[in-house]
Amino acid sequence: MEIRKISHTLSVSPQIAPADLAELRGAGFRSVICNRPDGEGSDQPTFAEIEKAAEAAGLEARYIPIVSGMVSDADAGTFDTALQELPGPVLAYCRTGTRSSTLWALAEGARGTALPEILKATKSAGYDMSGVVRRIANGGKTPTDKADAAHDIVIVGGGAAGISVAASLLARAGDLDIAIIDPQDVHYYQPGWTMVGGGVFAPGVTARTMASLIPRGVAWIKAAVAAFEPDKNALVLDGCRVVRYNRLIVAPGLKLDWDAVKGLPETLGRNGVTSNYRYDLAPYTWELVRGLKQGKAIFTQPPMPIKCAGAPQKALYLSADHWYRSGVLNNIDIEFCNAGGVLFGVKDYVPALERYIEKYNAELSFMHNLVRIDGPARVAWFERTNADGTKEMEEKRFDMIHVVPPQTAPDFIRVSPLADGAGWVDVDQTTLRHKSFENIWSLGDVMNAPNAKTAAAARKQAPIVANNLLADMGRGRGVAHYDGYGSCPLTVERGKIVLAEFGYGGKLLPSFPAFLIDGTKPSRLSWLLKERLLPPVYWKAMLRGKEWMAKPEIMG
Repeated sequence: MEIRKISHTLSVSPQIAPADLAELRGAGFRSVICNRPDGEGSDQPTFAEIEKAAEAAGLEARYIPIVSGMVSDADAGTFDTALQELPGPVLAYCRTGTRSSTLWALAEGARGTALPEILKATKSAGYDMSGVVRRIANGGKTPTDKADAAHDIVIVGGGAAGISVAASLLARAGDLDIAIIDPQDVHYYQPGWTMVGGGVFAPGVTARTMASLIPRGVAWIKAAVAAFEPDKNALVLDGCRVVRYNRLIVAPGLKLDWDAVKGLPETLGRNGVTSNYRYDLAPYTWELVRGLKQGKAIFTQPPMPIKCAGAPQKALYLSADHWYRSGVLNNIDIEFCNAGGVLFGVKDYVPALERYIEKYNAELSFMHNLVRIDGPARVAWFERTNADGTKEMEEKRFDMIHVVPPQTAPDFIRVSPLADGAGWVDVDQTTLRHKSFENIWSLGDVMNAPNAKTAAAARKQAPIVANNLLADMGRGRGVAHYDGYGSCPLTVERGKIVLAEFGYGGKLLPSFPAFLIDGTKPSRLSWLLKERLLPPVYWKAMLRGKEWMAKPEIMG
């Protein structure tokens, strides 16, 4: 008997036998629902046989037969009523469990449960609901098979990657029919938040309205994507609106999973708990840094992948530099708790960083992953992985803690047909084209190429995707290849940066000659680049299709 749990009240299974009912009772079930019509298979027991065995085992049983492939809206309502009336937990079964899972999914859609949550539950149990996503999104009801909008090119996401690729496309072909789907009103220059947390930038300089940045001629669909139907060249939006496309670009960024650290959401922004990974919290980082004269300061880094892998230690360096300049560094115990095993993933930059760790007298605690925090008590708990693979819980007290949350692909991506086994959009790492769907490309933080997730990477990727998509349309020549370029300006002190630039396999890919900027050493010129030049390059070049130092390499 193969039992698959869908929710805390319902599990589903393939066909069961009368002899299984006593075992089900022993496993804690109190009711069964049969969703398979009698006589569907020659080796199938009748519902009467199941009902008799259920009664003998002390279980209630109900018969809601569904012909395969013909689940009606009314059937879902009947199934939901049964779940409310029967004592739980309930086991529902059919030939494979798919009909039972479909009935539950439609019923939950009618209840208003978020579509990604429903798809996550059914996918975890091994059932694919892609064939009924529109019905689920439409409150469990069958919608008309009509698109609410259609565009030649649709881009999911209006962040750095999404707007940049739209601008790059228009720079090459100004007559394209493009739409960007994004529900947000504000667009953020996220690389600037480290500088906000270090007291260098004011928060406002990192934010602009989305409407001011959507390229002229591009339609803005202000909505959230609920599901993908790549076999139909369609997207389902919240509210079950359908958008069709000829070609799709997926760039919604990633999800900051604050809830993955127990107690963190409740204490963020107070009790000395902060993070430069949120616009509204970066100013609090600077407030804490200025106010701390003595005590314990912890900086955390979660398991990879995360956006801008250097950002967790950038916060440490700028904070420590302020304490150093203020003459209080000797009174502050700094600790960097990194879930990984190295300071930085590209070894060429590590020596310079280690010298600053030594300068600031910071303790490096590798293989320490933050799992729980109590803000009012100023205590954090880390899961420490020992050399032999065993794990222990370690408690640490703090006066200030800068937290970087675990990060995943967005929920609607992870449960979609576009995702790989880890939940990221599955692309060819060279062309950034989807491995299974030839009219889909992806760039930015959401795709699974093994590059650093940085805005600098998106700046290089946007022209490559634009070129390759247009070549597929017969409006360009040759295929552009992405070499994995990413950049991480490591702000080791106020006024100096270690400019890490690298590609796949950790290969160094400097943009400037070594006599001008040696990226492996702290540089004043790199600081000026970060502080003065990169923000206008972002706003006025990258988001407008001007590919300064980002022209794609065409391989023929």
